[in-house]
Amino acid sequence: MTVDTARLERSIAQVRLPDVTRGILAAAGYVPHGRLDRAEIAAFVGTGGGKGTRSVAWYDEDTTTLGAEAARLVRRARPDASPSALYFSTISPAYVDKTNATGVAAALRLDSDVLAVDFGGAQRSAVGALLAALSSSSTVLTVAADARSGLAGSGDEAAGGDAGSALLVGDDATGPLLATFLGSASITEEFTDRWRSPGDVRSKLWEERFGETAYVPLGERAWREALKKAEIEAGEVDRVILTGLHSRAVRVLGTKLGLKDKLADDLSSRLGNAGSAQPGLLLAAALEAAAPGEVVALVVLADGADVLLFRAGEAASQPPVRSVADQLGGGTTVPYGKFLSWRGGLAIEPPRRPEPSRMSASAALRNEDWKYAFAGRRDPVSGDPQLPPLPSGGEAVPMSDVAGTIATFTVDRLAYSPSPPIVFAIVDFDGGGRYPVEITDVPEKDIAADVKVGTRVEMTFRRLSSADGIHNYFWKARPLRGVASNVDTA
Repeated sequence: MTVDTARLERSIAQVRLPDVTRGILAAAGYVPHGRLDRAEIAAFVGTGGGKGTRSVAWYDEDTTTLGAEAARLVRRARPDASPSALYFSTISPAYVDKTNATGVAAALRLDSDVLAVDFGGAQRSAVGALLAALSSSSTVLTVAADARSGLAGSGDEAAGGDAGSALLVGDDATGPLLATFLGSASITEEFTDRWRSPGDVRSKLWEERFGETAYVPLGERAWREALKKAEIEAGEVDRVILTGLHSRAVRVLGTKLGLKDKLADDLSSRLGNAGSAQPGLLLAAALEAAAPGEVVALVVLADGADVLLFRAGEAASQPPVRSVADQLGGGTTVPYGKFLSWRGGLAIEPPRRPEPSRMSASAALRNEDWKYAFAGRRDPVSGDPQLPPLPSGGEAVPMSDVAGTIATFTVDRLAYSPSPPIVFAIVDFDGGGRYPVEITDVPEKDIAADVKVGTRVEMTFRRLSSADGIHNYFWKARPLRGVASNVDTA
């Protein structure tokens, strides 16, 4: 039988899928409200510290809630792009054995058929998750978070930071890209520079010159190969993000590559280094500042070297939901003693009230939509949201992104809390619905100024308590700082 080749090729062309371009659909970083002045460390411990500040997760935040907050910003930026998978990376997980990504997925109210998995255990996991998402053919949400610390007075304690980051990866068939993926190169090498055994609270380091000697050649090689794969010259790169936990190697590599004038701010003087979250957070910050068409390079030194190249797309001209720069511009000072107590490094006397018992896993499963996603139900008669939802309620009403106003509040100095006092408030939500919630992100000294009748608040995913190794997650409210009250309190 004779095959008509030309006809066959035309038939294949008719059914061939259109070419698509992969890249980043949305990016966001979450910087918690706490700030630690590094100068306080030496005054307290007698060693360590330094200049500037580092970000501090509030006492009710952990890596699961930090990641969820960053992911919420991405979902708000692109509600039209639903992920088919969620990859969560952290080197300080709230759980081992149990998947942490499922808690993030529940807070986002993702469908149950969305794959949620952890990429954990090492700093490189986050960039590995991003590369896996970019090589996929589906829409993937990559989330990373870390709450970094170390022994009192240590370099890791001062240089560390707490943050979350989220990158929504997909193709231009879904919508305009924030950044087009141009290419990458990864170099892997086995050497012992930084390590921590399971259960240890601090990381150990080899001497600095060894890490520099190992990392710099790997970074140079990955840089050359990435440019070659992307078919661009070094001079065409407009912004370079250079990050890693070995600060000396990062600094020397920047000099070796001649990138001094193109290096993006690593935010170390205000944020610190947030480990797994740092690459995504710095990439989000760079894309917030980039103009369409600019080429942005992400260089990560961690157990090797990874270089990813992106070109800012048309979506880069749109303002972010909440920029990294705006979050860094705010913040509340956390005293060093308070920081230590929140991290378990300083035992303080708790309120003399019974500590919370562990939550019920079966009850949490039955009420997952309410507990993790703060979704009420529509009242069949009035149409207002029911908070909490009643069994007789109508359709689900997601309330986690709905702002509200404090109608009344009380300051409780007797109830148990890891950081007393507790502020409880009755919140009236925009569009209907009222619920009593705990107010967070307000230190005791600022309660009178930040919490008033008429204060505008937004919801935030937090950890209420932990008992028997089980974390009880739910929602609290925090002041919408800089937003005027819409309630007449005269």
